[in-house]
Amino acid sequence: MVDLKLQYEKISEEINKAILRVLESTAFINGPEVQSFARELERFLGVKHVIPCGNGTDALQVALMSLDLKPGDEVITSDFTFIATVETIALLGLKPVVVDVDPSHFNITAKTIEPSITEKTRAIIPVHLFGQCAPMEEILSLAKKYNLFVIEDTAQATGTQYFPENGQKLNAGTLGDIGCTSFFPSKNLGGYGDGGALFTNDDERAEKLKTLVNHGMKKRYYHDYIGVNSRLDSIQAAILRIKLSHLKEYNQARQQAAALYDQVFESLESIQIPQKVAWSDHIYHQYTLQIKGIDRNMVREKLAQKSIPAMIYYPVPLHRQKAFAPYRFKDAGFPVTNSLCNSVLSLPMHTELDKKQIEYINENFKNIILNSSL
Repeated sequence: MVDLKLQYEKISEEINKAILRVLESTAFINGPEVQSFARELERFLGVKHVIPCGNGTDALQVALMSLDLKPGDEVITSDFTFIATVETIALLGLKPVVVDVDPSHFNITAKTIEPSITEKTRAIIPVHLFGQCAPMEEILSLAKKYNLFVIEDTAQATGTQYFPENGQKLNAGTLGDIGCTSFFPSKNLGGYGDGGALFTNDDERAEKLKTLVNHGMKKRYYHDYIGVNSRLDSIQAAILRIKLSHLKEYNQARQQAAALYDQVFESLESIQIPQKVAWSDHIYHQYTLQIKGIDRNMVREKLAQKSIPAMIYYPVPLHRQKAFAPYRFKDAGFPVTNSLCNSVLSLPMHTELDKKQIEYINENFKNIILNSSL
């Protein structure tokens, strides 16, 4: 699904020098590489503060910790996403409230969120799924109406641009109160291990986030909050600095690969290609199709026979997960998510896909679909 080896080979000289620079410095934790990476990512995103941390899940947890929420307070997020988004809510003793998504772009909207807002609701976490932004302006307007915090989960959309109605161009993760991302190796901006970061334009909030990721400590051995130990190590920061310098070209390569997929698949009646929205570009963390009227698992098996990997993101909605059974979500309230979990299939999508590989995938996938429709 992702060819990290070939990507590394193309930038190996840069990467090796960066790693050696850290080894020679012996500044392995919160060293100059971490600080330089934070400043460079701030410039890239156009945000005032980037706070690196240990991983994307920690970023979400620390973001919630910074809001001074109380046990039982409710946080609304997507039912169709990876568990980390909801897991962190529950870990802090808050109440996760998952809502259905839009069937075309797979993200939550003001329409799906508002019916679930109660007097206990304190925050919304929109997830920019598969590389495309949720409709943030309407979500921010809704949050303002009910005095709610907004934390953006941009783990799959670092580098995605949002287009407000005023004609600006903003980056995913910079619109809400706090943005969170992951640098897991398969992400659009991925390291060679775990890593994450938080974004904010609020000076005071930034100071608290920096303190929380460092044991609640501003001054050494003086602890203002109960915090966590969540730090991006210097080797990962050095690697990410190199990868960040290539991120625009990496995202463009994904978009070009998606366009080649689209040309073939958009004419297939049984296939719904990824839909593009007006308010956001799409950087295709995943290229996710909907398969209709054909056994999705059979298609996946036949692709595997041709040595073409395909993944299901996500096979089980969060409201059906055993871990969340105590919250008693009603299955009937999630018709779109239930349908998506039975129909989505993601094809290989990465920066090193070449035309020959895509043509091979296109030809075999098209034949499988057409023969299955007979």
